[in-house]
Amino acid sequence: MHFRLFQFVSACLIPILFGVTGGWAAEGAAAKAAAGGEAASAEAKADGGAKKAGHIYVIPVREQIGSAVHYIIRRGLKEAIEQKADAVILDMKTPGGALDATLEIMESLAKFPGTTITYINNEAMSAGAFISAATQEIWFAPSGIIGAAAPVSMGGQDVEATMRQKIVSYLKARIRAESEGKGYRGEVVSAMIDADYVLKVGDKVIKDKGELLSLTAAEAAKAYGEPPQALLSAGTAKDLDELITKRFGPAKPAVTALQVTWSESLAVWLNAISSLLLGVGLLALYIEFKTPGFGVFGVVGIVCLAIVFLGSYIAGLSGHEPMLVFALGLVLVAIEFFVFPGVIVFALTGLMLMLGSLVWSMADVWPNEPLSVAWSGDAFIAPLANLGLGFLIAIGLALALARFLPRGWFFEQLAVTGESVGAAQSAGIPAAVAPTASSLVGRKGVAATGLYPSGQVEIDGQRFEARLDVGSAPAGTRVVVRRRTDFGLIVDREDRTS
Repeated sequence: MHFRLFQFVSACLIPILFGVTGGWAAEGAAAKAAAGGEAASAEAKADGGAKKAGHIYVIPVREQIGSAVHYIIRRGLKEAIEQKADAVILDMKTPGGALDATLEIMESLAKFPGTTITYINNEAMSAGAFISAATQEIWFAPSGIIGAAAPVSMGGQDVEATMRQKIVSYLKARIRAESEGKGYRGEVVSAMIDADYVLKVGDKVIKDKGELLSLTAAEAAKAYGEPPQALLSAGTAKDLDELITKRFGPAKPAVTALQVTWSESLAVWLNAISSLLLGVGLLALYIEFKTPGFGVFGVVGIVCLAIVFLGSYIAGLSGHEPMLVFALGLVLVAIEFFVFPGVIVFALTGLMLMLGSLVWSMADVWPNEPLSVAWSGDAFIAPLANLGLGFLIAIGLALALARFLPRGWFFEQLAVTGESVGAAQSAGIPAAVAPTASSLVGRKGVAATGLYPSGQVEIDGQRFEARLDVGSAPAGTRVVVRRRTDFGLIVDREDRTS
């Protein structure tokens, strides 16, 4: 959804559940009915459409409209584009739902380049009616109904009068823009939103003031005016097979049905906490790179970021590509730390790839849509905000740990804290030997921990923070001190000097 619309919805409409109905036409949507009625309309449309559709994609729309349904429809539309489907059919049975998700679904439908059809099987009330109106054609099951679209609050109560006027005015304006030149569609949907709207065709009053319009399949197919034109319906079919036959001809095209699982509901929760997962994951990876070896922090960091990718993938935001880019960035950072420490270019490139892939994974980029088009819109605004919030959470958690756990084992993994009990020391350079630390250059010792490339070495019973200039070494490797720095010793493997 465009950012301006997002701001409007956030300020005024997100808490609202609504119902709107109607149908929106596109080419072929408003079937011209001869005096013989709706069957002739369907037949005429079938003759014209049979040559077009080689592949149809069916997306089920069930339960209340919300983020999970938005994820289902978005994923289905993107798969339909990737599979070069000629038409998408929404197999709809819903009592309604949330306005913000509905507006996002409408924008997603507009991105599909082929024909969009709603099959009301057997109800499209409230938000379902509005989604139906965003498709090019609306077909009905014999028992299908559509309508009753007045805005209500989350609890089902009436909205305050001023707010109601704002919402109704906005929705009616949007419908007029979408329905211009498309028969009775704009008027029909307006009558479903606004109880005070009078729907009249010629001398025939279809809906008077004081009630919201709802239509059965037969009422939506009834023809009005000169020449006669169906009020809303593009046709009636007892099931999807009959719809496809009537609309696309007896030579049935290939049909793919989207398989819906519980994963979309999971994705709603995962995306709600994506910033927290990013913060924990980034902090854990930072701690892992600051400690010798590979341990629990690395596992936690990778798992948290993997969950972010998983949530974005299930939500229909990204494919596998961002995960591959992130893995490449992680490999480059590992090369910097373990193989060529101090080169910087590997780590810098790897970090850029990792951060870029995180933003990419959360961006709503559509198949065959250039990144420049997505960037010029608002596709990257929310991902960048999530990443920024993730950094703030990581910094906040780090400060909280520094404040409340200053002496624990956790910080002993990150910093030199002084002497420990026993013959060996756990400091960078113990105070007792600091004045003569330069004399350690050329001395031999053993790696007390793995050097990847940083860790600890033991020389004459004392431990020192140390780092290999090149490569890595497991614990127990014989080393030689080459020089000292303010942060510890620089060592080399003894077998490389012999």
